[in-house]
Amino acid sequence: MNALASETSPYLLQHAENPVDWLPWGDEAFRRARDEDKALLVSIGYSACHWCHVMAHESFEDPATAQVMNELFVCVKVDREERPDVDAIYMDAVQAMTGQGGWPLNAFLTPDGVPFFAGTYFPPQPRQGMPAWQQVLGGVERAWRTQREQIAEQSGPLLQRLQGAAAIDGRAGELPEGVLDAALGGLRSAYDADRGGFGGAPKFPAASALEFLLGQGERPMALHTLRAMAGGGIYDQVGGGFARYSVDARWLVPHFEKMLYDNALLARAYLHGWQVSGDPLLRRVCEETLDWMLRDLRQPEGGFASALDADSEGVEGRFYVWSLDEVRAVAGDAAVAYFGVTEAGNWEGSNILVRAAPDPPELADWKTALRTTREARVWPGLDDKRVASWNALAVSALADAGAALGRPDYLDAARTCAGFLLDTMRDGDGRLLRTFNRGQARLPAYLEDHAYLLEALLTLYEATFEPRWFAAARALADETIERFADPERGGFFSTAHDHEQLVARRKEIEDTPIPSGQSALALGLLRLAALTGAGDYAEQALTVMRPLGEAVQRYPVAFGHLLQAMAFALQPVREVALVGEPEDVAPLAAAVRASHRPRLVLAGGDGTDPAGVPLLEGRTLVDGRAAAYVCESFTCRAPVTDPAALEPLLEA
Repeated sequence: MNALASETSPYLLQHAENPVDWLPWGDEAFRRARDEDKALLVSIGYSACHWCHVMAHESFEDPATAQVMNELFVCVKVDREERPDVDAIYMDAVQAMTGQGGWPLNAFLTPDGVPFFAGTYFPPQPRQGMPAWQQVLGGVERAWRTQREQIAEQSGPLLQRLQGAAAIDGRAGELPEGVLDAALGGLRSAYDADRGGFGGAPKFPAASALEFLLGQGERPMALHTLRAMAGGGIYDQVGGGFARYSVDARWLVPHFEKMLYDNALLARAYLHGWQVSGDPLLRRVCEETLDWMLRDLRQPEGGFASALDADSEGVEGRFYVWSLDEVRAVAGDAAVAYFGVTEAGNWEGSNILVRAAPDPPELADWKTALRTTREARVWPGLDDKRVASWNALAVSALADAGAALGRPDYLDAARTCAGFLLDTMRDGDGRLLRTFNRGQARLPAYLEDHAYLLEALLTLYEATFEPRWFAAARALADETIERFADPERGGFFSTAHDHEQLVARRKEIEDTPIPSGQSALALGLLRLAALTGAGDYAEQALTVMRPLGEAVQRYPVAFGHLLQAMAFALQPVREVALVGEPEDVAPLAAAVRASHRPRLVLAGGDGTDPAGVPLLEGRTLVDGRAAAYVCESFTCRAPVTDPAALEPLLEA
């Protein structure tokens, strides 16, 4: 056992019995590096990373290799999902040094934390132009011993880059005119008209860009992509849920790991796709994805585990693929045809199930039978740590779908998870923590944790009209501004002012593969401003958006969530207050939720007490009946009591 044995991250625990003398990231590692005058080897990955497992088996479990590592370096293991701040800095470094990045990420640092060499996967023997890992170790150690001056000279320009977007100023100026139209044009240019999605292989789902398209009424690109993914191997046709990406451009062969964050984001995209199209396929995929999350990721306290691994029995994808005989024996010949199964298979002699025909009435029975058979196999590993931000995404998806689809089980799951985040994932001073596992919440939360939770609490409030969620959202927003805002240039740092000081304090801006903390906070603050009338929230959001107008026009796929925030800031927003007892308000609420309305905020109450929600202040029943008040651009319409009269006000 090494020092990782006392950690709670499943990824770190996977390395606890390595012969490498791993330390967790922290003061002890840097103290030892200074005392021993050694460079640090910081190896970063995550539990569902296939090539992380490969390098671990080939090198970190090998006693001879471990001996070299222990002799030459202070070795540190980092779970990128626990420490996104550390990962972001050294991923930026490896991209600057090599022009590419990925995991495993292996960075060599000075005892001050400055990187001077970095790479990704290295094989145990030279292969395909890559040096062997032990060759890399020897070469880097020689450079550390003999080239200290050159290393010091290189550190200045590199440290400047590692600041990320921290230097940009968003305090003044306006968003460029036509920014949304330009971004739409960029998405059209990048769009794969044949297969859906953007770009070529490997192809990622880009949920945030799809949401932006749906919100702008650009349905063909978004709906085509949603349907193409739903029919491909990237979607688990048996159990529901999506793999992280497709290794090809056809959505056929997934990288089989299944992440909570992808599925929470995609479930909402499919919900909104169904709302604008009425396509039952999209609703089915939304519900199957959320049902998979509840069935396979939900933990006893109501939080959600992070991921299912790609590998089982040491083989990527083994859990998910089928032979012709297996499918025929379990579900019959009609199922064989529906799932596109052949004798030769479509991947390495096996079949990744796809949707090769319209849905038949027997589909649910086939899926149940196949899932029952599959569950008897050896399962992929589960990363059961709960990450605050990803759980917040789950709350948003469950609350949104629960309200729109009339699924009280989803709403109950959203409430329980939100309560877990607010009550359990706190330190002694009441501040949000990043992770929870083995009965322990730990590590200070980041901007993305706070921002996603703000969006989740507002979504849950709008889905339930329970004022406790609104009160928690407003308190969280105020705390986040206080601890993360940049008073000099605007925008928000990824770490709080009282966080551990690293070699750089960064601002992350790109929404890939998940929304940046800044984008999520901007949208959350804009929604809060609309619910409260507090212009300060909107101004804080604008400091995020102002400096990025040109970037979103050039790289719209990378800024899908920020584009949603920009649309909220630039286009008309409706503020809807529903007043009456819950059972009387329900038909009015159903009219609001009947379509996807991303630029609408919704409040509800009984008309006797606004419960701290300013949008409800002064709203009363009309002739003793539940009423809807609709406002836009500081102008309010006369209240209505009939859902049929409300619908035109929402569309006008």
